[in-house]
Amino acid sequence: MFMKVNKINNLLELFYLQYKKQDKDSIFLEFLKDPVKKYSWKETYLNIIKLSKEISKYIYKGDRCLLISENRPEWMMTDLSIMLSKGITVPAYTTYTDRDYEYIIDDCSPSIIFVSNKTQYEKIKNIIPKKNFIKKIIIFDSIPDLKDQFILDINKIFNNQNYEIKDFYNLEIYRKDIACIIYTSGTQGNPKGVMLSHGGILNNCEGSCDLLESIISKKPKFLTWLPLSHSYEHTVQFVQIAVAAKVFYAESIEKLIKNMNDCSPEIMTAVPRFYQNLYQKINATFNKAKGIKKSLINQTVSLGKKKLNKKKLSIIENLLNLLCEKLVRKKIKNQFGGNLRAFVSGGGALDKEVGSFLNAIGLPTLQGYGLTETSPVVSCNPINDIRVETVGPPFKGNLVKIAEDGEILIKGENVMLGYWNNKEETEKVLRDGWLHTGDIGEFENNFLKITDRKKDIIITPGGDNISPVKIENDLLKLNFIEQALVYGDNKPYLVSLIVLSNDQKKLTNKKILEEIEKLNKNLSKIEKIKKFIVIKNQFSIENGMLTPTLKLKRYKIIQKYKQELEKLY
Repeated sequence: MFMKVNKINNLLELFYLQYKKQDKDSIFLEFLKDPVKKYSWKETYLNIIKLSKEISKYIYKGDRCLLISENRPEWMMTDLSIMLSKGITVPAYTTYTDRDYEYIIDDCSPSIIFVSNKTQYEKIKNIIPKKNFIKKIIIFDSIPDLKDQFILDINKIFNNQNYEIKDFYNLEIYRKDIACIIYTSGTQGNPKGVMLSHGGILNNCEGSCDLLESIISKKPKFLTWLPLSHSYEHTVQFVQIAVAAKVFYAESIEKLIKNMNDCSPEIMTAVPRFYQNLYQKINATFNKAKGIKKSLINQTVSLGKKKLNKKKLSIIENLLNLLCEKLVRKKIKNQFGGNLRAFVSGGGALDKEVGSFLNAIGLPTLQGYGLTETSPVVSCNPINDIRVETVGPPFKGNLVKIAEDGEILIKGENVMLGYWNNKEETEKVLRDGWLHTGDIGEFENNFLKITDRKKDIIITPGGDNISPVKIENDLLKLNFIEQALVYGDNKPYLVSLIVLSNDQKKLTNKKILEEIEKLNKNLSKIEKIKKFIVIKNQFSIENGMLTPTLKLKRYKIIQKYKQELEKLY
């Protein structure tokens, strides 16, 4: 049913082949925050051409273009325009601090920076004059009082009638060429730019099409809200093209349920935090029920879990389950627009209880696994065989094996080309063509199961990767802190263990808090330290808390102080 993407050369060709098949006037992209911003397939195609014509004045093949924007139709059009101009898209989160932007700008030296609005422009305007390689700023929302030749308004570019129609064949862009550089946190503090190829993303599209074939209709609708700067959603936008979906861009996470009712999506991709919140909200509503209603809800959950675990239902149970389907599950589905075929969870571990519950109440939730370095999907549960404790079988085209120490290794077209400007880090994780993920796992009947993680990365319930080392290094800059460990994997916020310097043992918690608050001002929202514990004993090689090269043995330290750390939540 879907486009066969294994023979396609690049992501522009993917778009163009789909564009040729579509009703050119049908709406393709719609921004729920601004109903005026609706773009048909034809408008999208022409805007890509017009913007590319402008970009091409300032960049050469392989030049980087930084893209700082919330999710909106201009995001996809800009991404494809950069590719058409033979440039490389570098997405950046809108939540970064000035320090993060400066690091990324210095690292990838973009020729053009795209920003969504005045708020985003303000964050980088003081950095721009210091960087002579930046040639233009292109902004999505006009700033009327800004009269600067250096800044271009994307709407004026889109309104330009001087353009040339072109097909997207024979562009001399190949599957092995870089499509984008997506920055991810490294264990040593500085973000690393992951170079993803056209072929890597296309390979992910192929696996996703196989997964969605039995789920969605011929004219599917997607609601997108996870930041497009995240490799997960970045690839999803090309899956949306591959399945000719109508794409709705959500207003905000707060208005997500409202937006689902506005557009009745069939598929939604999200991170575990979204599903955790959903679980809590629905459970809270269920807990208020009384009498027959309460009994029916309990049966819905119980029978749903029984079916999920492939246990046979009796004749009575089957009849009861049909009743639950009509009276409970249908009502729940209607709260999400009525057309939802599946949620897809990625970007972190989904709690088993959350996954079982959502599937049981009629919200099929497919857990997958991936990394930015794998474009990003490695595996995902299929709709007809959901095993909530696993992350599903690997996608076609990527080989997955378990090393002797249990580490998951991946090989295939979806694996990154390497880290931008960072040969040393590339060679650490890419060895003999195999990507060393840092995750520990095992196979259960070809379904991959993640059991632990080797690498020092904290993953938030929102799917964001945080480098604890970066924050620990900041803490160690405070003269009264001798040692520090940052904790918060899959937690709502970060906390820290602190060892005071010998001459500062009498320092009060109030004073420590004041200093940490100053430090927090230079950290992004998700990196801020909310609480801390001062411990007396230093980490040392002798007590098994440090390696011979004086690195923290995180697992050992967390094991020892687990109870105290958990009390901070």
